Amino acid sequence: MLDYFLTVLAQVITLFLLMGVGFVLGRLGKVGGEAISQFTFLLLYIVAPCVVLETMQADVDPSLLPRLGEALVLTLALYLCFSAAVLPFFRRVDGPTQTSLRFGCVYGNVGFMGLPLAEAVLGSQALIYAVITLVVFNVYSWIHGVLVMGGKRALSPRSALINPGTVSLVLGLPFLLTGTRLPGSVQTAVGFLADLNTPLAMVVIGAQMASVDLAAILRQGKLFLASAIRLVAMPLFTALVLLPFHLDPLLYCTMVILSGAPSAGLTSMFAQRFGQDTAAAAQLVSLSTLLSVVTLPLVAVLAQQLSALL
Repeated sequence: MLDYFLTVLAQVITLFLLMGVGFVLGRLGKVGGEAISQFTFLLLYIVAPCVVLETMQADVDPSLLPRLGEALVLTLALYLCFSAAVLPFFRRVDGPTQTSLRFGCVYGNVGFMGLPLAEAVLGSQALIYAVITLVVFNVYSWIHGVLVMGGKRALSPRSALINPGTVSLVLGLPFLLTGTRLPGSVQTAVGFLADLNTPLAMVVIGAQMASVDLAAILRQGKLFLASAIRLVAMPLFTALVLLPFHLDPLLYCTMVILSGAPSAGLTSMFAQRFGQDTAAAAQLVSLSTLLSVVTLPLVAVLAQQLSALL
């Protein structure tokens, strides 16, 4: 158990070192607000879809397809549960802050932190499960997330149907089902863009943290509560709820680890876009990311131990 804990901790520390690069660049003023916005656009609209597209071209055993469907349905069910579970919290907080905190509790950093962590800890075979979770995250966040952050006026049929999540799913699914591949040069280019996911995302998160008053965060109990919900309550709930389904241990561990990811960077992006509390969103992302260096290894060990019961 200790060896597994240390392995996960080493991977988390590696991610934090990458964040440190972004943090230093942010503090030095070399990566500012405009650059962060541009990098974020690149990650959301180009890199993340390329990750999905590349992974769905992996050689997948046909017998694995039912498990992928299982992962998709269960992940969607979990997000529905998460969305309902956060409603009793932060009722005494003003509207924009309440919205940002609840959003950050529901949505973890699946793509930019959870995906590379799951691959590093569980191996490349876990990546296909992680990508299915990412697809659900993308589609659900661009529908439910937009509705929560922007209200009914912000959610149009076009944005619900055409967004990075749905487009990457539509493009990638035929490759997964038929076993076909993109032409060599195109596939190589997609692979290079997908490889940007981990380093670029960590640098962006670090740069975002550089603009936040970390001392002020430590004085706000609501941020610690939101972080506890995101980092502790959500993975515990996931671990216990999934046990009766007797999933494949690899799928089970993947879903539990991803459910323990810190609040998604999308929290502050959506807060800024839809006029919610951007400061609280950025503070929550920063605090939960810092605390995850302790919680993520524990969540991974918990997942491994419980998977032995399946």
